[in-house]
Formats: sequence, C-alpha cells, structure tokens
Amino acid sequence: MFEKVNLYHPDKVADRVAGAITDLAYSIAGSHEANPKIATEVLIGHGHALIIIETSVPKEPLMAGIPDIMQRICPSIKPELTNVYITQQDPHLAANQKDNIRCGDNGIFRGMPITPEQMFLATLASDLGAAFNSDGKYIVDDSAHKLIICQSKSKCEEILNATLPTLRLYNKLDYYDIIINPLGDWDGGTDVDCGATNRKLGSDMGDAVTGGGLHGKDLSKADVSVNVVCNWLAKKRNMRVDACCAIGDDSITFRYEDGASEMMLYAEVVERARTIIDDWWGFERFAEFGLI
Repeated sequence: MFEKVNLYHPDKVADRVAGAITDLAYSIAGSHEANPKIATEVLIGHGHALIIIETSVPKEPLMAGIPDIMQRICPSIKPELTNVYITQQDPHLAANQKDNIRCGDNGIFRGMPITPEQMFLATLASDLGAAFNSDGKYIVDDSAHKLIICQSKSKCEEILNATLPTLRLYNKLDYYDIIINPLGDWDGGTDVDCGATNRKLGSDMGDAVTGGGLHGKDLSKADVSVNVVCNWLAKKRNMRVDACCAIGDDSITFRYEDGASEMMLYAEVVERARTIIDDWWGFERFAEFGLI
C-alpha cells in the first residue's frame, strides 16, 4: 500500500520552491563556499506565499533570485503577496561546521528498497503529471488490487486513457479495480489549496523512516545527506539500512538488516549525497519525487 502525489500537488510545489532556493544558494556560494548552509520553509496557497530562510550565503543575491523561482514554479502567486524573510544561521550552529564537515542535526533514519508496487505508482504519478500538468494524488493497494486516481482539471475518460500505457508497461491491465475521481471532476493546485515543505514524506520515502524532512536544506543537514545515503545503500544492498546520529558527529554507522555495518566519515556521507543529488540534477528535481 502506497500513496504518491505528482509535482503539481501544493505540498510538492512548496518542496520544489524550497529545493530551487537551495540550488540558488549553492550557485551563489560557488567556489567560495563549497558547503553553504541553508534551511528554507515554504507555505504557499490561495495566491499567497511565506518563505523563511536561515542561511550563510549573502542575502541580496538570494532575495534577487527568488522572484524568478516563484514565477517559474507557481506563477499564480502574486509577487506582492510573496513574503520572504532571510536571516543568518544561528552562530552556535554555524560554529559546528567551522573547522570540519560534521553532522548538522540529530536524527534517526531507515532506508528501504523500493518495492514493485511503489515503482509502479511513482511511474504512474510521473506519467499523469506530465500528461495533465495539474495536481494529482494516487493510491495503490496490491493486496486489495485497488488503484485510486485523483487527477485535477481532467475528465475521467481522459485520465483512464492516460493510465493505460503505464498499466500495460507493468502488465497490470486487468489487475486493479480502478477508482477515478470518486467525487467527480475537481480543481486542485495552489489556487484552491495550500502547501508546505516536507508534508508529503510518505510520498517521498515509501517504507523508509526519518525524523526530519528532506527538502529545503543543504547537505550538512543529516535529514538530507543521511537519508539519501541510507536509501541509496538500501537499494544497492536490497535490504533495510538503519542509522542514527547526534549533532556534531564526524562519522555515521550504517547498520544492515543482515547484521553487517559500515562506518563513513560524515564528510564522506555529504560527498556521496552530493553525487546522488547532482545525478538527479539538483535539489529542485530531487524535491519533485523524493527518494522514489
């Protein structure tokens, strides 16, 4: 059983804005600061947006780049109704990273392999999002052979026709009882609903577990780097991987389901996560679908 939203869901729009701001912070830092610090919260909806940022990068270029991000990702939000507050990271927290890359937060993490059920629904969410460019939420329950599709700004017949290629790809044409828009046609998106960062972690992570959020944060944050690496290892080993950390740790131990364990310096975890995020073309793209 698994729930997935597409990239036009209001919570995903908030995640994407936060991810794009993180990408912007890294581009502003450039070669001068390989590991800029940033944490962004986004609340968006009904024509309004509130963005709160704690960061080590200069305020002016960050503020200057945000209007373009908002116009590209959520053009219905009026610039005059977008409230942005930027402040420096707390000096005590900043000192934790002064001489070395150390764990930036406390956390618990569990990476899990992606199941066929989850891969099917992630593919369907991507396909329907691309087909309709509108808010969608989807649920699959293989044990009950049930597929629930809620796709906004679309007719049921159109949605069914757009679903058929993915069903064929996964040999599921006659497998599911398909329920489409059970209350009828509907409008979604940020004009009729609100969204907030890291509110769709079930959609982002499947069976994996975390104590924090994935999006809007730099790589020093364990919520990003340890989660990304934990789930990368789980896929690589095809088994559960657990980890926990305390702020200031300079190493992380990953414990495998089979009893084995592996220790990495925190700097290694950050670099591994950086490679994976770069392979996904950055934090904004990572925010679209998370770890699945």
